[in-house]
Amino acid sequence: MVTLLAEDLTLLLLDDDSGRFTTHSSRHAALGGALLADLALGGWVEIDGPTGAFRREIVRPTGQPAPEHPVLADALTEVAAKDRTAKELVTRLGRAANEPLLQSLVDRGILRRERDKVLGLFPSTTWPTEDVTHERERRATLTTAIETGQGSERDVALLSILSAIDVAHRVLPVEGLGAREVRSRVKGMAEGDFAAKAVKYAVDSIDAALTAVIVTSTTSSG
Repeated sequence: MVTLLAEDLTLLLLDDDSGRFTTHSSRHAALGGALLADLALGGWVEIDGPTGAFRREIVRPTGQPAPEHPVLADALTEVAAKDRTAKELVTRLGRAANEPLLQSLVDRGILRRERDKVLGLFPSTTWPTEDVTHERERRATLTTAIETGQGSERDVALLSILSAIDVAHRVLPVEGLGAREVRSRVKGMAEGDFAAKAVKYAVDSIDAALTAVIVTSTTSSG
């Protein structure tokens, strides 16, 4: 089954049984980063080098026909609407795509939507796993990539996003490796030449944007 990086990220950040997210503070930015990575890997966007008086790295469409996946197509429309940096886009895209990504996984039979009320008063929606097959396959592939230090462009791009929000060691524990070693291996893969130069530059820019967003939110909350 072919899924978006953002869909795979959603599955990794969800608890299978409770249907609730295990990571909250950086989740929307990470989802937006995954959507940008999907667009970059598919050739729909590119990130220009620093230009203008403020030396901004602008995300721009390449002019290819829009992707078929509606969530990805909406993300491309947002990118095309105005010149923005990856930092300006990641949270914006992630918030807008959060529920559509979940619904996409429900439509494909991977998740199910459950509605309830907390204390009988406050509406609550959870997204437990309906069919764990795809997630298990992705976890196995990503774990093997960490163990061997080798993976596809898409696998390393996803791992680099998990590294940028510092959850790779939590959502992808590897038997025999401590958290520090998992962190180190994933970071090393993200820093390596895992993709064509233009795509690698885009993914690096996305990771830097995620780090900047997390630092900003942590400073603000402190």
